[in-house]
Order: sequence, then C-alpha cells, then structure tokens
Amino acid sequence: MNQLRYGVAYYDEYMPYERLDEDIAMMKAAGINTVRIAESTWSTHEPQNGVFDFASVDRVLDAMHAAGIGVIVGTPTYAVPTWLVKEHPEVLAVTADGPGKYGARQIMDITSPAYLFHSERIIRKLISRVCKHPAVIGYQTDNETKYYGTAGDNVQLQFVKYMREKFGTLDVINERFGLDYWSNRINAWEDFPSVVGTINGSLGAEFARFQRGLVTDFLAWQVSLVNEYKQPGQFVTQNFDFEWRGHSFGVQPSVDHFAAAEAFDIAGVDIYHPSQHELTGTEIAFGGDMTRSLKRSNYLVLETQAQAFPNWTPYPGQLRLQAFSHLASGANMVAYWHWHSIHNSIETYWKGLLSHDFQPNPVYNEAKTIGHDFARLSEPLVNLRKDNKVAVMVSNEALTALEWFKLPDGNTYNDVVRWLYDALYRMNIECDFIQPSCTELSRYSLIVVPALYAAPDEALERLNEYVQQGGHAVYSFKSGFADDTIKVRTSVQPGIISEACGIGYSMFVTPHEVRLRSGHPEIRVAADDSGAKTWMELITAEDAEVLLHYDHPHWGEYAAVTRNRYGSGTATYIGCMTGSELLSSILKNVLQESGLWGAEQELAFPLIVKKGVNPHNQTIRYYFNYSDTPQSFVYPHGVAAELLSGKEIQSGEQVELEAWGVRIMLEAGSN
Repeated sequence: MNQLRYGVAYYDEYMPYERLDEDIAMMKAAGINTVRIAESTWSTHEPQNGVFDFASVDRVLDAMHAAGIGVIVGTPTYAVPTWLVKEHPEVLAVTADGPGKYGARQIMDITSPAYLFHSERIIRKLISRVCKHPAVIGYQTDNETKYYGTAGDNVQLQFVKYMREKFGTLDVINERFGLDYWSNRINAWEDFPSVVGTINGSLGAEFARFQRGLVTDFLAWQVSLVNEYKQPGQFVTQNFDFEWRGHSFGVQPSVDHFAAAEAFDIAGVDIYHPSQHELTGTEIAFGGDMTRSLKRSNYLVLETQAQAFPNWTPYPGQLRLQAFSHLASGANMVAYWHWHSIHNSIETYWKGLLSHDFQPNPVYNEAKTIGHDFARLSEPLVNLRKDNKVAVMVSNEALTALEWFKLPDGNTYNDVVRWLYDALYRMNIECDFIQPSCTELSRYSLIVVPALYAAPDEALERLNEYVQQGGHAVYSFKSGFADDTIKVRTSVQPGIISEACGIGYSMFVTPHEVRLRSGHPEIRVAADDSGAKTWMELITAEDAEVLLHYDHPHWGEYAAVTRNRYGSGTATYIGCMTGSELLSSILKNVLQESGLWGAEQELAFPLIVKKGVNPHNQTIRYYFNYSDTPQSFVYPHGVAAELLSGKEIQSGEQVELEAWGVRIMLEAGSN
C-alpha cells in the first residue's frame, strides 16, 4: 500500500432516502478515500434461494469510482437470510445453550454443509461480479469471524476425527487427559461423549482449540475462493476483533489470530475504546501492536469509532488524536464504523460519523482536518516500520486453561495480560506480541510472559535458552504450571522455567491483608500500596535475588518477586498481582537492567511517545497528550520537522501539547 487510507463503512441499503451523490460529496470534503461495503447484506443480494440482485453494489461502485474513492467489498456471510434458515434450519449453530434461534447475526454453524454451499455461491456470484471493477481495491472475508459456540452433532463428529488423528489411540487420550477421573474414561470411539457437558478441563480446552481451528479453516477457505477472482493490486483482509468488555480489551478467546492471519494479504482489525475523560489510548496501542504482530507488517483499522455511544462521543481534538495514534502503531488505514447513523434496529444508537440528520457536525468537521492531513502527509507516514525490542508472549491455550481454573476475584488471563501491557504502555515501551511457538526470541531484549499457565515443554525450554544466551524475561504468577493439555507438571513449580528463574514453590494462596516489603533499593513500595492482590505463590528463592518479600505474620518467609541471573541473561518472576505503581517500579528496574530505559521513558503517561522508520529511512516520532490538561516536554533528539505545523524543532527545545494534542516529528537524519 503506497498511500494512507481514510475510510468509512457505507451501507447504501440502509439509507432512508436517496442520497448517494450527497454522501459522496461530503466524503470528498472530508478526505475519505476508501469505503467498505456489502459484508452485512446477504438478504439484499440474494432475496430468495438462487435469486440475485447486486444493483445496490453496482451503483455504489460506479459512483465511488467516479469520485476517486476506493472500495473494499466484504463477503456477506456473517448474517444469514431468512430463506436459508427456513430451508436449512441446521445452519444455525447448536451451542451449549441449545439450538440456535434466528434473529441475530453470527449464529451459524460454520461447518454446516448447507451453510458452506450457499456461502460459496454468494461469494462467487458477488466477487466475480465486482473483481474487475476499477473502484475495487480489496476484499474483506466475513466479519469479526468466530466459531459462535458451535458444538452440535456435526461439530462433535469432526472433533472425534480430529482427536483420533492427533493422538492416535484412546489409551493415549485417556492417559494425557486424565479421563480415569470420575469414570470419564473412553473405551470405544463410538462412545466418545459430547464435550459440551465435560468436567475435564483438558478435554474442554482441547475442544476450544479445535473450535478455534474451525475459524482458521473457514477463513482460509473464504480467502481461497476470493483469490480465484482477485486482480493484481487487490488485497484480501479480515477485521479481527478482541475480547469485548464494552470495548476492545484483550486476546480474542475464540480465534487464534496468528494462525488465522496466515491466509490473508494484510491483517485488519476493529478497535473500540473508552473515550471522553476515560480515553487513554491503551486499547488503540494494544490492538495495533497485536494486529501488526500477526504478519509483522502494517495493517488496516477497518472499524473504529466516530461518535458511537453517548459516552464515546469524542471531546474536541480526540478524533484527531485517535486517528494519528492508529498510524503511530503501524496502521495504514483508519476507517469508521460507520458513515451514517442507522434509523432503526439494534444499532440505532451506535452513531456514525454523521448523526441521524446527515448534517455536518463537530465530529465530521474534525474528520475533515484528519482527511486533509492524511492526504498531505501520506508519503512520510505510510508504511511505518517498527523495530521493537520488547515482546509480550500471549497464548490462547493459557487463556482457555484459566477459564477452566479461574483466578479469584473474577480476574482472567486477559486481566493479567493487560496488567503488564498497560504498565509498559504508560512507560512508553512499545511492544510486539508473540506466541509460545515463536522460535525467533533473540530478536528481543526483553520478553514479558503473562500467566503462561499451559505450554508445551519445548516452548519453556526455548525461553530458558533465550535467557541463558543473554535475554531478559519477566514471568507473572501462573506461568509454567501445566503442559499443553493442561496436565499439571509433577515437578516443583514453576516447572521447567524454575531452571532459569532459580525459584520453587509448592503452595499458593489467595492473599488477605498481605503487604509487600522491598528487598531492592530501587524498588519502592508506597505507604498506601494495597499489597498482594488476587493470587500469591509462596516462593522459595533457591538461587535468585529477592526483589520483594511478603510482609505477613504467616507468609513472611516467602518471596513475592525474584530475579535470577542465568547464563548471560536474567529471569524476573512476579509471584503475585500488585498495584500498578509497584508493578511500574518493578518493570522500570527490569528495563534499566535490560538497557531499554531511554529518553522516551523519561516521559510517561499522559505523554505517550511512539516511533518508527518510514520507507525513506527517516525516523518518525509521534507525541500524544492523553489528557485534558496541556503538557510540555523538552525534545531530546536531533533537529526535526514537526509535520502538522511545519515548524522546525531543535534539540533541547520545549514543545507544547494542547489538551488531547499530537505532534509528529520527522528527524532530519536517518535512524
């Protein structure tokens, strides 16, 4: 991609009256150069079985092309038409809650032969029709695809075949999954029970892994169909999303993003986040870092918010701040869901760039400034490359395992991930994400490992070798405990990584009024620190230095946080959840030990700094003020051009940032 894309989702089919020409005029005025269409309108394009009507697609493509606006066409398979359910009720997913009911989107069994037959037909009809249209720049397969809990007889049969191919015999399965417990042993393949009612976490987690594989296969299948028609210069993408907590939050439980992304030309993402006084940029950075890491390449933000909910309508300046925050993480496109606000149905109050009256409004007017800046700054800002030295290791398997064996206080795997990631973000440490299967650990100076509860031996051995050869690792509690079938290791915990960490423990407790006491001069515990939270492991430091002790009449002999020198590197182990300030103190010490503390880290939230190198080998640095109060900083690098204002900035010059402001520095020298 050789230019920045600024876009919206556009649904001509939803409009209450004819206004395509007017919409395009307003898009052009706002600098919109890309629209996304068609992914949610199967019933419009195929109103009855085998009857096709693409008139709305044709007219939008023709009009957009005349206006010079590129179009991403979606395959319309994530919301099924009524006639399909009437003729083939088996297309609805049977889940743990019972048979599916028609009405919502994303209610299908993505393995249903009837669903796949009709999906292939609509995909081929649509894509073959549009592929040579000059407006079409790419395709999106499906929409926020997941497995939707599908677990009916059709899925169960496939799972049994999967287990047989993967493990070979029932004796192996019974032994590895501990199925002698409560007489769960399976003695004949035909007796293999539905997994929906299992009490066995190992079997349940394997089923979830299998279900995630269904998503990978389904998306790869769609990509293969689209690729038959794709023209030179066009791309295929997918809008991955995250665990939802009223906004994008953490690792998606239902999709292995890394595996699913392999089939695509470019990764895409939906990122939604708190706004107004709650806007921190953390979700933008998290989602961007995750998506960029999938293919180690730039990515597309296919959906983010313009106005959306009443509590998300941005303060003045925030829409600009958000847009450039996406670019700073490596995005080449920022697109809003959606252009217009819908006048009925469930998303009536998820507002678009335009409100229900379709008139210019303050958010639209701010978007015009963004579109103007994207157009004039496209060359220096597109295709920003990152060379991050810190990686966060995430695992769908560990996530699923901790759903079976939950932490107290309602905390989950993603809470631990965000606890660590958020602290790094606030210290201006940019991160990649990697999986336990990653074999290129030496690319990083520091690897942070949140709650890697379940992992194969070889992954943990690679981490030991990484430390031994000079790397630095930070582990949280609940790491290394079980293997990849969630079978608890029989060695002293934390199992294999004990070798590098120089610690052991056999007891763990839920903390109650457990304070923490520093054992290191540079790690300070504030007087008002609330101590250990959620979970604590009673660690014996065999070879390791104790950075923090438990301060408690009964648990005081045990270590809470340790560091061990192993070979040429270090392994830090955090045995309990702490408050955010204390965690920052621990991580600061690790970063200094790792040689990763620099000028950017002398600034901290609400001043956020991100950097990269453009295709001209010029260093770009973004400075963001995520607060309602003006901020200032002394620019510590060489002479730079501030791209938004056109001013030259000298080293040592004081730079002012207004509330929710952004500055973009292009350094005169190469990186």
